[in-house]
Amino acid sequence: MSIPTSVLFELLHALPLLRTQIYFKSSLTALSHAMEDQVLAGTEPALVIACFQRERFYRQETHRYRRIGNKTDQVYVLAAPETEFQNSSQIQEAIAFEPDDGLAKEWHLVVLAPNYSTCLVCREKEGSVVKPFRDLPSMDQSRRFEGIWTFDRQVSCTVARLLLERVRVYRPELEEKIQRAIATYRLSEPDTALEAAARFQDVDPGPFVQRLVTYLQVGQHKLVKTYRSIAAQERRERLVNSITTAIRQSLNPADIFQVAVRELGGALDVCRCLIYRCKATDQEAAIAYEFLGRSVKSLSGKVWPLQENPLFQEVVTSGERVVVENLSDPRITGSTRLVALVREWEIESWLMVPVFYQNQLVGMVELHHCGGEERRWDAEELAMVEAIATQIGVATLQAEAYANLEDLNEQLAALDRTRSNLIAITGHELRTPLSTIQVCLESLASDPDMPPELRQVMLSTALDDAERMRTLVQDFLTLSRLESGRVEWNTEVLPLHECLSLAISSVRTRTNTEAGALPTLTLEVPEDLPLVRADGEWLVEVLSKLIDNACKFTPSGGKVTILAQPRGDRELEVKVADTGRGISSDRLETVFDRFYQEEGALRRSTGGTGLGLAICRQIVTGWGGQIWAKSAGKDCGTQFYFTIPIATESTSDVTPNPSSRSKSKSQKGDRSSGSSRDPRTPIR
Repeated sequence: MSIPTSVLFELLHALPLLRTQIYFKSSLTALSHAMEDQVLAGTEPALVIACFQRERFYRQETHRYRRIGNKTDQVYVLAAPETEFQNSSQIQEAIAFEPDDGLAKEWHLVVLAPNYSTCLVCREKEGSVVKPFRDLPSMDQSRRFEGIWTFDRQVSCTVARLLLERVRVYRPELEEKIQRAIATYRLSEPDTALEAAARFQDVDPGPFVQRLVTYLQVGQHKLVKTYRSIAAQERRERLVNSITTAIRQSLNPADIFQVAVRELGGALDVCRCLIYRCKATDQEAAIAYEFLGRSVKSLSGKVWPLQENPLFQEVVTSGERVVVENLSDPRITGSTRLVALVREWEIESWLMVPVFYQNQLVGMVELHHCGGEERRWDAEELAMVEAIATQIGVATLQAEAYANLEDLNEQLAALDRTRSNLIAITGHELRTPLSTIQVCLESLASDPDMPPELRQVMLSTALDDAERMRTLVQDFLTLSRLESGRVEWNTEVLPLHECLSLAISSVRTRTNTEAGALPTLTLEVPEDLPLVRADGEWLVEVLSKLIDNACKFTPSGGKVTILAQPRGDRELEVKVADTGRGISSDRLETVFDRFYQEEGALRRSTGGTGLGLAICRQIVTGWGGQIWAKSAGKDCGTQFYFTIPIATESTSDVTPNPSSRSKSKSQKGDRSSGSSRDPRTPIR
């Protein structure tokens, strides 16, 4: 059975002059605890009736009511059962009412003693919470109640009678105990005003007030802590959001790091905040991003030691943050290097949080607290810094992805240009010799009576153009093998003079078979040059192409000079200079691109594929050297430079593997004959 009526409504009907007030849950909790403590602190037995709405709320106060039960035998606890709560008579009387009873929405506590009384009776306001009551957490401080709290004995006796009537309904076997309570505490005949005044004239309200103030202060303290926690959470979220916004607005890591170091340093009020890039194997790091919160020395632009820093090594080993809160930390005192650092940069407390990208260390966030006092980093601050480090890792990921995408787009654009150039060049370079060969063969086939002199001219022309086509195809294949890495390098120790002689001889031999004349070739190479370490055949190929290139763009009255000299003790620098047409300064790098033609692919004065210098760069970089060009401008000549490793004593006795050597020759095929191209075909 259940009773749907409200005790509060019954009280207001019985005492119509009463006026209700609004209470929040925290206030009711403080009042209830003060009332219960008054019973526990007193010496006289009291009647205590408490309604807890639900069993879960009673479970939070069970220990208190067991103590109250040891003080008096008139304790009645009412609650709607949820798990184990049921009618029982143990230390106190437990009364389990139906969940749909009117008490399920009310909160009551009545304390009656011979010399004092207090009463709290209230009902939860409709609409005070968003969720249904059964889904609410037990400590929801936003719940509101409407009711009455008073010291008035008449009101307290009236509420006690109303609640004992409910107890009679659910526990009729307690009738005798209820009657004893009514008689003992004179519930049937409430005191007159004069009697109540006389009864309470010796009552000291101080203990109750003190306990009430204490509980209110505790509640206020919890509220302040909650507000602080919310504020810290909001600050952390705002900081993370600001950095996330910077990541969304810019894919430049420098912009993101600058925002992160400024926001993080300001939010945590530190003396110095650093963010720098580093790897686990780096010896040191350059400080580029810094926030200074106080008048301390700046580390911006300085070199920060890493391998000599035990804290950095601990981060690398553990993969987690490192916290140093004072200078007495053994990690500081045990390292002379760290002692020197903290003294020089006035560091009192130190925090290092790693930045990871794909499980690899890519950076570090450092916070320094200075000023002669230590600082303890709380959990919220550490969580905030780690959240920022995670965002920086995400920024690095996005920046790397964007950079890779840009590189890919550039490669695609280069491939598209290559395709266009290839179509244009092959269409021009192959069609012309093919047409010539076709005309010559058709003439030979259709005119059997052609004079021998003319027949020889036709055959020579067809052979020259066939050689031109073969050279073009050979250059394509050579560059393809070099770029794909399918070339096996057979390095050996050799003198540069021999390679120069072979290259010049090759160029002169080809020129003697052509109508054109070479410019003056001058060799200015010291006799005492050190030996070099390279693949001999590829080295001759580079020299031949550079000399041939210089000759083609230099008139017969000009001059081509080949020079060589040591560059330090590890490299030899070779220079091929001409007095030809020169190259504009904005094209000194692009001349090494594939299919580059200074005059354009289809409107040049000399033929060629534009692959020669690209092949030279692939060969030189293959042995670890460099190649570049210089020119003062149009008609001022051009100088091409490249470097070759000098053979050290440890490599001077090295000889190539015969099997590898023969394999390399078979791979290269007739590349040497590929150098015997038509002198009118330019390489540049």
